[in-house]
Amino acid sequence: MKVLIINTNRNRFPFPVVPIGACMVADAAQKAGHEVSLLDMMFEKDPHGALHREIIRRNADVIGLSVRNIDNNDMRSPYFYLNDIVSYINTIRGLSAAPVILGGAAVSVMPEEVLRHTGATWAVTGDGETAFRGLLDRLSHAESPRDVPGVAWLEDGVFHSNPYSSPENICSCVSPAFSRWIDIGAYLRRFATIPLQSKLGCRFNCVYCTYRKIEGGAYRLSDPDEVADTVAGLAARGSRCIEFVDNVFNSPYEHALAISDKIAGAGCGAALMSLEMNPLFIDDELITVMERAGFTGIGITVESASDRVLEGLRKGFSSRHVHKAADVVRRHNIPCVWIFMMGGPGETQDTVKETLRFAENSILPRDVAFFGTGVRIYPGTELELIARDQGLLRIAAGEMLEPVFYVSPSVEYGWMRKRVKASMNRHMNFINPDSISLPVLPAIHRLGYSLGLRPPLWKYTRYIRRTLRTVGMDA
Repeated sequence: MKVLIINTNRNRFPFPVVPIGACMVADAAQKAGHEVSLLDMMFEKDPHGALHREIIRRNADVIGLSVRNIDNNDMRSPYFYLNDIVSYINTIRGLSAAPVILGGAAVSVMPEEVLRHTGATWAVTGDGETAFRGLLDRLSHAESPRDVPGVAWLEDGVFHSNPYSSPENICSCVSPAFSRWIDIGAYLRRFATIPLQSKLGCRFNCVYCTYRKIEGGAYRLSDPDEVADTVAGLAARGSRCIEFVDNVFNSPYEHALAISDKIAGAGCGAALMSLEMNPLFIDDELITVMERAGFTGIGITVESASDRVLEGLRKGFSSRHVHKAADVVRRHNIPCVWIFMMGGPGETQDTVKETLRFAENSILPRDVAFFGTGVRIYPGTELELIARDQGLLRIAAGEMLEPVFYVSPSVEYGWMRKRVKASMNRHMNFINPDSISLPVLPAIHRLGYSLGLRPPLWKYTRYIRRTLRTVGMDA
């Protein structure tokens, strides 16, 4: 079959994200014998014009849309990406009778609601490269894909979904042929990194999170030797800035330690990052091995430094672990971005002050603190139940596709933002969602890259903010 896959993500802030999922699906479909093309919307100045041209040129039998996010998770300036998807599908319908198939993380989070909103023919959930390949096999033989694991659809207004379960408890660490499908250089010039996964699945139970729904609750681990070989292969081909995009890189601890040790032994010269680390599993041994492996940046997702809020979020660690992680980071040289999410269950004025005191006293000036305010509520999460019990959420689950947010009733949203902003004014290494959506940021990317800077760009935050403030910008 002739297959057209469309990467719909156009969000470039704080930098464009390389579409690993769409490229893996394209690789899998091509290996299954289909004639595959991929339209990347990221840098298209006229996305609908590009879509029109590609549909006419390819005359595809099947058109797949990869959807990364439902919205931008920004309570102050929300943007609902699925309206763009509806617009694309309307363009497709006017030019082609090919079935439209949706996939990507956003679809796995709320497949029924996404199908109803967009009117797509089919959706794939779970491991898209497997489910999509199975769906194509059925369609290519003029058979119904209704028995394919991971496929969802609407029939006579009724939602149907086949559960997806991995046939194995392992995860193959592969890097798709990015250069075959996208202009990878355009991404790298804008401080993007090459994404790589060393595992799937999540064993944590954070009240707000959807990772377990997307990847499952059981770990599927890649072999550390395979991970090291993949990293070495990417580096040998010139792709040296590599980011592990696992939902939590350092859990299981032994797996992260083994991967880092194997990469260190390979001596391939890659510049590695992982922005999803859990403070529960950070110690000197792991960070030392990560330094030897070539990690140039890490991110620690703590959300709060208050025990009350951490318990309310069901993070599985305490403020003691947060402070211990800070002590470890101070003893090493890897730049670190600390990620906070203010306003969760249990948040009060006192807990906000407690978190800000930790950030001001324990985060080094060379490192960065990111503060989000408000928590996106997804149906089926414990946070939805908490919000309903507290009388903060009254709409039906099916109406939660457009973003709705939680803020603890014990703290006022405006006051919380002002306190964060006041702390940002005193600390140039502190940022919030406004900071990473500045219109000038793409120009900073281009200038930094031309000057020889390489990821992570956030390690230059305090210099960038000071410079922008000098010229009168509220950065």
